[in-house]
Amino acid sequence: MSGTTTRAARGGGWSREDIPDLSGTVAIVTGANTGIGLPTARTLVARGARVVMACRNEAKAQAARGRVLSATGVPQDRVRVLPLDLASQASVTAFAERFLGEYDRLDLLINNAGLGSTRQTPTEDGFELQFGVNHLGHMALTLRLLPALVRTAGSRVVTLSSGAHRFGTVRLDDPHFRDGGYRPFAAYSQSKLANLLFAAELARRLTAAGHGTLSVAVDPGVARTELGHKQVSAGTRVLARLGSLVTLGRTGEGGSLVTLRAATDPHARTGDFYAPRWGGWGTPMVTAPAPRGRDRQVAARLWEISLRMLGQQEPAVLTPRPAKR
Repeated sequence: MSGTTTRAARGGGWSREDIPDLSGTVAIVTGANTGIGLPTARTLVARGARVVMACRNEAKAQAARGRVLSATGVPQDRVRVLPLDLASQASVTAFAERFLGEYDRLDLLINNAGLGSTRQTPTEDGFELQFGVNHLGHMALTLRLLPALVRTAGSRVVTLSSGAHRFGTVRLDDPHFRDGGYRPFAAYSQSKLANLLFAAELARRLTAAGHGTLSVAVDPGVARTELGHKQVSAGTRVLARLGSLVTLGRTGEGGSLVTLRAATDPHARTGDFYAPRWGGWGTPMVTAPAPRGRDRQVAARLWEISLRMLGQQEPAVLTPRPAKR
């Protein structure tokens, strides 16, 4: 699923009909039971992939799995639900260990799940909820699944950010707002900027280690999903800040198109950022994030402090290759 082409081809018209045959591939979609995740999972299944729906609420996930099976008519073993609570590092570890014990490949990891604006709440590990789920949970999951990703030719990690990254600031000294100053939108936009910086730093480290696995990021636009409703319900102040990025009529189906292009575009390059052509809506294309989303120094510092928060070491598979003499 990798390759090179011109910028015109990378930004041109694109639809679900352009998704290649995915037969024989294995994909994980977090938060696959609702919103953008559900049509993402369904489309991948329809194009031939085996999909693991990684979801916190197993009952809702099983119901969603039934809808995917009904819509696609594929054999039941093509779609599977595995429990994953990104607010729990124990759950992330258990999910990864189970997956690695049962699958010998991973072609696509789609870090889709997320929380919108909410009251200040800690995860069971003591992290601010939005930073803990949206960023740290997905980072921990990705790092634990790297062994399967790097041994699978053409593999890819797709991390969902949001247009809110444009308003975000990563509080490197206090990302959990323990010293006060908590505001729901500030916490949300911080987590979405962190998603973007993580995807870019992962791309650099995978390349430095000599792996072909791609890391790309996505702004899906603003979709009318359960997450979107939570953001809107936070008040008109949030809507005003989002400005032209908000398109309330957009559905999870529309938002999933950006994710699907990022996941399957044969011309993708590691480090790419996909977004709708006109901000909140339009044809998915490769574009540039806000300058704060391209800050390499902040990305590297965020990576290091995140590893410390997670109690993890740099994965051995990310050891840089020795320089050629």
